[in-house]
Amino acid sequence: MANPFHIPGVSVESRALMPLVRGAHTAGVTVLGVALADLGEAETAASRVESIGPAPLASRLGVAALAQGSVDTAAVAATLILEERGAGTRAVRSDPRRVAAAYGSERLFTIDGTPPAVWAALSGFFPTVDGWLRTHANYPHHAKRLTGALGLPDDATREQLGDALARTRATEAVRRIRAAGGVAAEARPGDPAEDRRRTSAGILARQSFAGPRRPWMDGELPLAGIRVLDLTRVIAGPVATRTLALFGADVLRVDSPRLPEIGWQHLDGGAGKRSTLLDLEASGDRGRFDALLADADVIVLGYRPSGLARLGLSPADLVARVPGIVIARLSAWGFDDGDADRRGFDSIVQAASGIAWKESADGRVPGALPVQALDHSAGYLLAAGAMSALRRQRSQGGTHVVATSLRQVAAHLLSSPAGRAVEVDPDLSDQTVSHQSASGLLRYALPAPSYAGSPADFAHPPHPWGSDVAKWLPR
Repeated sequence: MANPFHIPGVSVESRALMPLVRGAHTAGVTVLGVALADLGEAETAASRVESIGPAPLASRLGVAALAQGSVDTAAVAATLILEERGAGTRAVRSDPRRVAAAYGSERLFTIDGTPPAVWAALSGFFPTVDGWLRTHANYPHHAKRLTGALGLPDDATREQLGDALARTRATEAVRRIRAAGGVAAEARPGDPAEDRRRTSAGILARQSFAGPRRPWMDGELPLAGIRVLDLTRVIAGPVATRTLALFGADVLRVDSPRLPEIGWQHLDGGAGKRSTLLDLEASGDRGRFDALLADADVIVLGYRPSGLARLGLSPADLVARVPGIVIARLSAWGFDDGDADRRGFDSIVQAASGIAWKESADGRVPGALPVQALDHSAGYLLAAGAMSALRRQRSQGGTHVVATSLRQVAAHLLSSPAGRAVEVDPDLSDQTVSHQSASGLLRYALPAPSYAGSPADFAHPPHPWGSDVAKWLPR
């Protein structure tokens, strides 16, 4: 397997730092230890974590440890910045119940007391002629492509979709759905050899290139004065950028007005951030975006590489255009040519990687993790990578790239020790906060990463989609 994080199109004269861990994902190695090693951080950084038990997330796989470790990695990365800036060493103490609440945030989120409809009718597992298939149709355009691929009307019901899939082989259904631009995956038994290949490449990767050294800004929080362009959606990317906002960054999410968004999901991942709409294929909006980019310290990319390249926003383009920036990349499947442009979501990666069968209750019907753990973990890990890269940029200079994918996280989970019996608290409402906002009275989960003296809440509640001007806040 080729390096799943490779950045094509960058001169070989640039200095590339590959993952520092090879084959280290074995029993007893924590996600915190692996991630810190991948980022080139000192092993002793893990000692600042004061363990108070795993997150109460019951699973056959080691989801509790994955969640706690991913959140703690982000908190440790923030404390390393504070230490470098002269604020001393801070203990990390991320509350397991708060971690569980953050990972299951969609179950706690409400608008004016009303919870959202999390899953669309056409999303889920369906039996086929020869197996099981998982669909994702929460976005209207994906639902339309799904039904069209199977010759169904746009307003097809779940029953009609189930009938069509029950008459079709799983591989043929997936082929047709993907060809139409929809999202689906067979529920596969897993491939340990692929998981070993993926874990040998690390859970995070980094590359560095020549660039100027930028200064820190004044402020009490580790990311005070840092400007982050957020080009992500759904869960993983917004979790990453929300974490950067928690630690003081000015995060501006940029969306296309032509791409539909799920309102509640945007709000659930939007605390502490601002949101603007720009059509990057329109000259006026593109000019405004380029001005934002020129003054950005970090850009987080969650869209498929082909679309970013078409807009001149591939990592290679950004390395050349914005020396000194930190580029954080996120993907469902990785960055190999065969994977990079494949559509995917947490539930789809669970099905394709073998997680769904590992979580099956009876071995006959596939199951799922108790939360969208691949998404959330990838988000916290990517935030940690961005903070580690920022610290290196401020001390050494350079242009830095960090990357992870949901499939890399899945490989780590599948290669880690099995889950333990964890007492699950069904009521995590005390781990939420309510704020009146322009969208109504919002209740959402409190931030999960925590160190001594870190913010207890986000700086402000989520802003409605596209409600902010396309400008940076004054430093």
